Amino acid sequence: MSRRIEIELTSSRPDGTWTWRAAGAREPKGVLEGSVLGGGSKVGDVVKVEADFDIDGITILSVVAGKERVEKTNKLELLASDKPFKPVIETKAPRAERPRRDDKRTPRGERSGDKPEAADGRKRRGPFTPPPELPQRPKAKRLKPGRAHRNDVLASLPEAQRAIAERVLQGGIPAVRAAVVEQNKVLAAEGKEVIPADGLVTMAENLLPKLRVAEWLDRADAAVADLDSLDLRDLRSVVTTGDDPAIARDESTRAIAGRLKEGLVARQEKDHAEWLSDIDAALGVGRVVRALKLSSQPPKAGARFPSELAGRLATAASTALEVDAPADRWIAMLEAAAFSPVRAQLSAPGVPTVVAPELLACVTRLAPAMPQVAAKFGVTVAPGAAMPRPLRPTRPVDKKSSDKRGGRPSNRPERKKEASTENV
Repeated sequence: MSRRIEIELTSSRPDGTWTWRAAGAREPKGVLEGSVLGGGSKVGDVVKVEADFDIDGITILSVVAGKERVEKTNKLELLASDKPFKPVIETKAPRAERPRRDDKRTPRGERSGDKPEAADGRKRRGPFTPPPELPQRPKAKRLKPGRAHRNDVLASLPEAQRAIAERVLQGGIPAVRAAVVEQNKVLAAEGKEVIPADGLVTMAENLLPKLRVAEWLDRADAAVADLDSLDLRDLRSVVTTGDDPAIARDESTRAIAGRLKEGLVARQEKDHAEWLSDIDAALGVGRVVRALKLSSQPPKAGARFPSELAGRLATAASTALEVDAPADRWIAMLEAAAFSPVRAQLSAPGVPTVVAPELLACVTRLAPAMPQVAAKFGVTVAPGAAMPRPLRPTRPVDKKSSDKRGGRPSNRPERKKEASTENV
């Protein structure tokens, strides 16, 4: 497969060939025929070439000519004028005399169309006052490993093994087998002798342990650098991979693996304490839905939820399920509670007088997780019913893109309004 790269000419040989390397780097490097280059080439020139990459290495096919710069001849000539310059002066009205936008709006409570009661006879609530916002903890960093150890291993290998090692790093042994099959198809079509696959696969298998260690060391170095702020999933992945026999038996990995395990234990304890603190803080300001969602995301699997905090959370969630609460408030509360550790303790004092269809559908879907709540709505859980899964977030409809398509709406489902539920 060919692609374009930039190379730097490093030396000229008596036999008419030139040595080269990738522009600005040590690797890859190789030899090309002088006939490929144009006249006037010299050491240090950087040229763009068409190169063919295969299992045997890199072959320079041709030099790619760059685009020539075309000078524009059509230019505007600025002519001087003898007329005196007269500036344009704009005079604005005083700020106090300008009508304010907000003055044209009528307060919600004073609109003539407002009614004291809803259609079902329930009294309307007053304006919603959101609870105070909670401080957000910094977002955890994702693992971004470098390539220092892998590059060192590749540089230490002979030229014949380097291409195979790169294939192993890209996709393991299957990638080497697939490359050999593809290369043999091309050779067979050209009437040439095919490459023996067994020898190359054996070479790849011998290189695999060394490459695994180098790849893990790159990930481990990145994890140690961000040990206090790295995402726990990435940190666990690095620690778990360090138990691979090919990695664990290498002396260079033992010390760093031990440090990562100690760091993982400390991070889990720290994140667990912060997790409980965030749930307690959300309950303290009345953010019950947020507290329920946080309780379903423990940083440490199998962690025991404190009974005192569980009782407070279950009581707050049950109290929020008021009979006259809107349907979207019920849905938000039930969706958050169904996957929390207090779902079995949730109890609804009653059900709304008029049950909206979307609320009944939500109760039916979540019935296996909270059968005591489903029974209040007359929903029976079938024996052996599968537990529900959390709803995946949906993207909002892009009005601008819809208008560009001639008014046709997007196929993506519209996100439900959460203004009155996230602040519960």
